[in-house]
Parts: sequence; C-alpha cells; structure tokens
Amino acid sequence: MAKKILVVGGVAGGASAAARLRRHSEEDQIIIFEKGPDVSFSNCCLPYHLSGMIEKSEDLVLMTPELFKTQYNLDVRTDNEVVSIDRSSKEVTVKDLKSGKEYRESYDKLVLSPGGKPIVPPIPGLDKVKSFTIRNVVDIAKLGKAIHAENVKNISVIGGGFIGIETVENLKEAGYNVTLVEAMPQILRILDYDMVQILHKELYDQGVHLILNDKVTSFEENTIVLESGKKVDADVIVMAIGVSPETDLAIQSGLELGKTGAMKVDQNYRTIDKDIYAVGDAIEVYSYLNNCYFKLPLAGPAQKQARGVADHINKQCIDNRGYIGSSILKVFDYNAASTGLTADFIKSSKLNVDFDYVRIIPGDKVGLMPSSKNMHFKLVYEIPTGRILGAQAIGKGNVDKRIDVIATVIKFGGTIRDLKDLELCYAPPFGTAKDVVNFAGYVATNLLHDDFRQVYVNDVRKLVEEGAAIFDVREEYEYELSHLNTAVNIPLSQFRDRLDEFPKDKPIYLHCRSGQRSYNAVLALQNLGFDNVFNVSGGFMGVSFHEFYNDKSLNRKPILTDYNFD
Repeated sequence: MAKKILVVGGVAGGASAAARLRRHSEEDQIIIFEKGPDVSFSNCCLPYHLSGMIEKSEDLVLMTPELFKTQYNLDVRTDNEVVSIDRSSKEVTVKDLKSGKEYRESYDKLVLSPGGKPIVPPIPGLDKVKSFTIRNVVDIAKLGKAIHAENVKNISVIGGGFIGIETVENLKEAGYNVTLVEAMPQILRILDYDMVQILHKELYDQGVHLILNDKVTSFEENTIVLESGKKVDADVIVMAIGVSPETDLAIQSGLELGKTGAMKVDQNYRTIDKDIYAVGDAIEVYSYLNNCYFKLPLAGPAQKQARGVADHINKQCIDNRGYIGSSILKVFDYNAASTGLTADFIKSSKLNVDFDYVRIIPGDKVGLMPSSKNMHFKLVYEIPTGRILGAQAIGKGNVDKRIDVIATVIKFGGTIRDLKDLELCYAPPFGTAKDVVNFAGYVATNLLHDDFRQVYVNDVRKLVEEGAAIFDVREEYEYELSHLNTAVNIPLSQFRDRLDEFPKDKPIYLHCRSGQRSYNAVLALQNLGFDNVFNVSGGFMGVSFHEFYNDKSLNRKPILTDYNFD
C-alpha cells in the first residue's frame, strides 16, 4: 500500500532520506519542504566561495527541484516552511513564503531534518555593525557581496569552530586583514590544548590576528569591544559562534527534547510519536565511547541517519551502533583530523575513565622522499584495557588516512595491541614500513606495560622553572642551534661515556628532537640501574610548537633559546 511521506528540510539529511525512500518504493508519495530557496547544496563548501575557489555561489547548489522531480520523482517545494504539526490529525501546516499563504498537508510518516541555526547572542550594539552568518547559499552570497564592497579591508570572525576557521582561511587568502576572536582559550575543541597550539602558530604565521580567551561584550560603529577592553576595527563581521538545533517544530508539537537541548530519538531515529522521525543537526546521538548523548552536527552522520530512517519506514532493521565523531579540516598549510574522545574532554567532563596518551611526531612518509612531512599524532587509550578512546593528527600530509584507520579500529572495539598488528600499505611515497598508527600502538603498549615513563610537552615549562634535571640527547650541533634554557647536552652518541653526569638522587628527564632517540636513552639508563627516568613525549619539536604562540601572544619569557619546528 502506497504511503505519503513528508520530509522537512532539503539538505543533507532530508534529501538523503527522500532519495533512499524513493529507492525503496516507486508508489509512495514523497514531498520535501525547504524554507530556503535551495535544496541539496554543499553547506560544507560555503566558505570556499569567499576566496574564489568556488567562483559562483550558485555552483554550491547540487540539485534543483526540477532535477529531483525528473530523476527521483520527488515533489520538492522550496520557499515553503512547515510552521506547525498537528499530530492528532497527522497534518502539517505549510507557509508558502513567496505568496504568504498557508495550506495543510497530511502524512503517513513525517521526517524532520530542519538542521541547525547559527547562534547569534543579543550582544549590545549589533545593529551598529555589518554582521553576517553562514548557513546557506543565500547567506554566503550576501557575505560575498558585502566583502567586495568598496573600502572593506578589515574583517573579523567571531568563533573558532569549523565554519569560523574555514571562513578565516578563505578571507585571508582573498587578501583581507582578518581577526579571529574566540572566547575560549583555544580554537577547535575537537583537539586537545597541547595539539591545537600547532594551529595557533599556523594562524599567527599566516598573518591572522588571533585573539583567544576574550569574549565580545558589545559593538560600536564598525568596532568590536572585548571583555578585556580591547577594541577591534571591523568593516564586516562574521558570526560563527556555533549552531543550535532547530527544535521549534518539536517543541510546538510536544515532541521530546534530550538533555542536550536537541531532539530526542530512539535507536531507530523515531521520536516519541511512532510516525515522526528526526535526523541531522536537530537531534542528539548516542556516544559509542562514553555511554552518553551528544550533538554531532556533521553531514556524514546525518546521511547515515537518513538512510536508516528510510529503511525503518520500509520495515527494515537499523544497525545503530552509536557515534564516535570523526572530523577533519584544512587550516592553511596544515590538515587536522580527530576521532573519538580527547584527553581534555575526558578530564573536563569528569568521565570515570582511567586513561593515558601517546604523543609522537614521526614522518608521514620515508624521510628520503621530498614530500615527507612531520605528523603530530596523539593517541588516547584506556587503562588497563588498552581500548582506544580517540586520536588526533595534524600535519601537512595525509592525516585523514591515519585517523580513518583509528576510527575504524575504535568502531570494531580495538585496542592499542591491534594497532601493532595492523598490516597497512607501504611504499616510500605513501608511508613508512612501520606506519604512524603502528608506531603509536608500539609506544602505547610499552607505556601500558610500564616499560618506560613519560612526561608531556605541557609539563616542560614547570620542569624548567623548577630546575629539574633535563638532558638533551641530540647531537651538539642541534643543541647549539636551539635548546631548553636549563637542559644539559649529553648526545646519545656520547652518553655511555658520561654516565657519571646523570644524577641518581632525583628524577631525570630526557628529550631529543621528537622523542625517539631519548626513548632509547631512557631504556639504556634503566638497564644501567637508573630507576627514575622520564622521556619527554614529543621532544624539543613538540615543546617548540607548544610554547610558541603563548610566548608571542602573552609576551612571556621563553623557556628555550630558540624554536625548532623541523
């Protein structure tokens, strides 16, 4: 028997659900309502119009209502907003935004995919500045027109999430003076504080005026006023603080919201009403890793949910295993990817999880290859099980490959021991015989077995200031170029002849460039009877990246003679 199915929202979740529904049945009547003028546009590509990488804003639209009709036999109604749901009569009220008229449409099944809306706090003086948000093609076209106006030189972006960072990059590449204001102490909460310092440095190096830990309190004429008292000139302002789930319809119709404020759905993405489903940015999803619910406004999960809904409507089972959250973005010359839990999230959320992490900086390819680049890699795992909880990778190469491997292992319930055993593709232009993820597995397993101990780059400043016994095992020429202020240089090639210089009555901290040579020195000293030895995870390069931006922005005294980023 044919069904009548209504879909609210025509972008990732809604369009995917409708297309999958049609593949299940040629008889069903399927109608998509989209309150904007466009459906099935690439919202993830919106910021790239600002730099001209995507020249025309209309190129962001992937499908038209006409194509949906001819290719899928879907009735797509743009500029039509569903304003209310009558669950008792199974009808929705729709407003035609062009004519202003309202009409009612009945349904057998209703799929809600309204997405999220940009967060714009009621900041005093907002009417005194030219402010914009980025949600759809219309928004990006308006912003593009505004920045090309005469005398526009200074543009500020408020918010350091995905959209904010991508907007900053594209505006900078278009030649503007760009300021990024973030109220938190760091951008991109998908990364730990120690890792994100690499990207803080990259923004600094690219000429972006980065302001952290300082929130906007008001606006004056073409000016942002910050809590610190600083004022920022801004001809144009982009509000990229974040998105909140569109829940107006849910609230109006008595559907239940979850503890996150997003719509609550069951394992089949069905609301408390058995005939109403919801997907995408408007819902909360179950965390595979910490047995809780969270918001995950990403296109990939939305499309998976949409497919599941279409299957369930057609009496098929859904395999809903929960979500871990995997994402990636480009930040000028660097790529940054993350999956699962971060160490900072585990701490701040006070999760009942005992964990440790590995911080390594291997090459992403064989070092002899001209395209070989350093990869900053962090692996978070559970103690004592070795279960992998998350990973982060930042570098100028293929970080997505490594994080995709970790995400796959997490979804299959893998541990750090599994990483050691993975057989991955190898050839010098693509990777190393012991790939980054293998390497992380070896180091993590050694730590779990208590073969050695480590401290982290964020511990080093305190160690230097307290006068700890720090030894630099790099060669003399490396030490002479730059070193920690208090470090003593005993190269790995000399240390067996200089054992009497290592103290036995206090902890010893060893570092090299990235942590590999100093790890070998730690094991050697342990074998020689030293029992209080620590490796500096990430080495001098990791310390350099960790210290640089805060040294510059806070004008604080460096703990090293110079930085080494290579």
